[in-house]
Amino acid sequence: MRDLIALAAIGLGFLCVLVAIRATSVRRPGRHTAEFLADQPEPAPVSPWSRPWTSPTKAEAAEIFRKQAETTMRLQAIRERRTAVALATLGIDYPYSYAGDHFESLAALASAGVTA
Repeated sequence: MRDLIALAAIGLGFLCVLVAIRATSVRRPGRHTAEFLADQPEPAPVSPWSRPWTSPTKAEAAEIFRKQAETTMRLQAIRERRTAVALATLGIDYPYSYAGDHFESLAALASAGVTA
């Protein structure tokens, strides 16, 4: 029981010290009170036209267009392959070709009359 009384006395003493510090300290208004907001200067409006428009450099623009062209070419090749597959499932022969394929050399051999 004595321990409980001692802890209560220490806690009460600590509480009294906190109240004394709070009572003697300078009070500032809270951040969302009218007093605090009245003391703040009015922010200056910022116009988007206050600085010049920034654009990419020549090298950055070239890189952007190069990436866009690579992506577009890949998408066109994928689309053509998918079309060839879809038509093949329907039994339609689609003349699918691409740069560097072996069909060009076979066509040249066939037109020359060479047989295997």
